[in-house]
Amino acid sequence: MKLSINKSRSLWWTVSAIIIVVGIISMVISWQQIGSPLRPGLDFVGGTRLQFERDCTKPNNCDKPIDINVVREVAQEQGLSDSSIQVVTDRDTRKENGISIRTKNLTPEQRTQLQNALSEKIGAFDPQKNQIDTVGPTLGQELFRSGLFALGVSFLGIVIYMAFRFQWDYAVFAIIALFHDIFLTVGIFSILGLTLRTEVDSLFIVALLTITGFSVNDTVVIYDRIRETLKISPNRPIGDIVDDAVNQTLARSINTTLTVLLTLFAIFLFGGETLKNFALALIIGFAAGAYSSIFIASTLLVWWRERRGESTLVQSVTESIDAPADNSQ
Repeated sequence: MKLSINKSRSLWWTVSAIIIVVGIISMVISWQQIGSPLRPGLDFVGGTRLQFERDCTKPNNCDKPIDINVVREVAQEQGLSDSSIQVVTDRDTRKENGISIRTKNLTPEQRTQLQNALSEKIGAFDPQKNQIDTVGPTLGQELFRSGLFALGVSFLGIVIYMAFRFQWDYAVFAIIALFHDIFLTVGIFSILGLTLRTEVDSLFIVALLTITGFSVNDTVVIYDRIRETLKISPNRPIGDIVDDAVNQTLARSINTTLTVLLTLFAIFLFGGETLKNFALALIIGFAAGAYSSIFIASTLLVWWRERRGESTLVQSVTESIDAPADNSQ
């Protein structure tokens, strides 16, 4: 069965627009509440992260589940009411016997005092499994700037690559598709930050960079097939050429994406707390990347060429180098 992409392009655009707009609204609300479009993790704002796990070798120490409300009460008594608190899974028993606390910078005395207060309420901790990390605000700001710079460089490199390999309008729509994927991923994490207090750290920037590479790879595959189809039937309507190109690469795109998503779901479910949000960002971004390559980048190209009154696609830059200047548009 042949999938007609362009006939329903308004539907694809509407679906994407709704998700992105909801994400933008969430970012605005988040900015008003916490001063940031996303809930920043320890890597960006600086502070102390403490992770404690109960010692289940002691009798009756792990009989009762951890009550997160009790942990919040203890944190409030210590003057840490703004802390981010989560119950985490014990690596050995696979039960929720640990807690993770992200808070402001604490002195060694304050850490010890907090740990002792928590031990009295929820049970003794295993000293070999305790983890304490401290990040200064200067390092957090540097990580944020470096991440944004890396994203900017990657976008610039993709524009140059696409412009030389294809045409400038190809490059523009590939970048629009990438922005679609980034905004969708960031928007969903903003929503999760408001509802589930999900934080983003330096691995989130790594995930965004990985998403851009995956998404543009899918787009290049479709654009290559458009160029090959054009060589065979240069006088066919643009919509038919793009529909054929998408259908010919559809199975490859779906199979590749599903294979990657299966691995990412395994990491998300079994990879531990530190990799959970990283895997989730990749799951969202890779799914969005496959969607945008098929339904956004290709349909925008058709819309643009039809708007310019062209019935067929123009030859690629490689083929137009030897053509007269007035035919290289």
